[in-house]
Amino acid sequence: MAEADDFLCILVPDRARMRQNDIAGTGETGKAGQVMIGRMILGHVLAGAAVVLCLQPALAQQPAATLRAGVVQLSKAPVPVTANLSGQASATQSAAIRPLVDGVVREIAYQPGHPVKEGDLLFSIDPKSYDAALALAKASLQNAQAALPGAQSALDRAERLVGTSVTQEALESARVTFAQAQAAIAEAEASVQTAEINLERTRITSPFDGIAAIASVSIGDLVTSGQSDALTTVTSLDPIYVDLSEASARMLQLRARVTSGAIKPGDRIAAQLRLENGEAFKGEGQLDSVGASVSTTTGTVNVRFRFANPDRLILPGMFVRAELTLGTADAFLVPQLAATLQADGTLRLFVLDDNDTAQELRVTSIGSTERAWIVADGIADGTRLLVDNLDNMKAGQKVDPVAATISDTGIVSDSAGEN
Repeated sequence: MAEADDFLCILVPDRARMRQNDIAGTGETGKAGQVMIGRMILGHVLAGAAVVLCLQPALAQQPAATLRAGVVQLSKAPVPVTANLSGQASATQSAAIRPLVDGVVREIAYQPGHPVKEGDLLFSIDPKSYDAALALAKASLQNAQAALPGAQSALDRAERLVGTSVTQEALESARVTFAQAQAAIAEAEASVQTAEINLERTRITSPFDGIAAIASVSIGDLVTSGQSDALTTVTSLDPIYVDLSEASARMLQLRARVTSGAIKPGDRIAAQLRLENGEAFKGEGQLDSVGASVSTTTGTVNVRFRFANPDRLILPGMFVRAELTLGTADAFLVPQLAATLQADGTLRLFVLDDNDTAQELRVTSIGSTERAWIVADGIADGTRLLVDNLDNMKAGQKVDPVAATISDTGIVSDSAGEN
């Protein structure tokens, strides 16, 4: 009870004095004072509640504050329809160089990492045994050729004397001997040709123009025909392929829009690349081929482009991003900073009605540029789009519109140039 009295002394300044009187007094006087104090406190509480109840309707009736925000006016115009895809570079030609004969490496005739031309010598294998094999094959050919005239003469004599001093059996034997002599020459010629090929294979040359990698062998190493380990690899880097992947569903959507006339295809599909460091690659790619099947794991289709690569900036295996120009469409360019991509793939925008009140709008894009979404429908020509202060924006919000511009770097400023 003492704590309650102390609290009442704070609320009611005269309570301390009254309390002292109560302590000094006795009986009815103290009780009467306590009743009076209780009635005073109850009156203050009821008055405060009445004030709060009276203020609530007034607060509810206050209008929402007007929000200042930048707007741009949207107009439909022909715009390029692009698609951004990721992909990986691959060589137009790449060959693992392996020996086709056995022997010891005698020479490595190229500089790794330097260009080589088709037919340039890469490796030399000791040719001594193959020189000897060729000489032996040539000798066998000469021996076979020497036997042919005798077989021819015997056959001519048998044919001339058959029925007199030469029997039919002897004639047939002469014919067989002559045929065998001819076959021996053909066999010897084939052996010479094989020996020449093997000797030629001791000189390992580049199959095409390209860049030769570091050799995996040294001079003096023994190599064997068709071994699993390559001696080196020659790769052609100019031109170079870039293999891109696009979802099959997306390709079907684009095809449907082309068929409906929403997208007007150009004469060709152009591609611009951006390298791994963000640098734009100079040069435009040309469509080489489109895959004939859909990946069962990723649901994508491969699209291959060919790029001139004289400076060898793009290397096989490098990951790149490509922007494909598919055609043009009569559409609106909606700044990306003014749109919020939703989980269902639509874009959420805020636009102004005739009363300068914000309204929420959902649209679907058909593509994008570096800083804008391409929207073909769902927006009226001349629509005023809110481009800033969007974190505080909601449907029904009164707006004080300010004509705004968006710089190339995505900065919003009013018509006077203020941010």
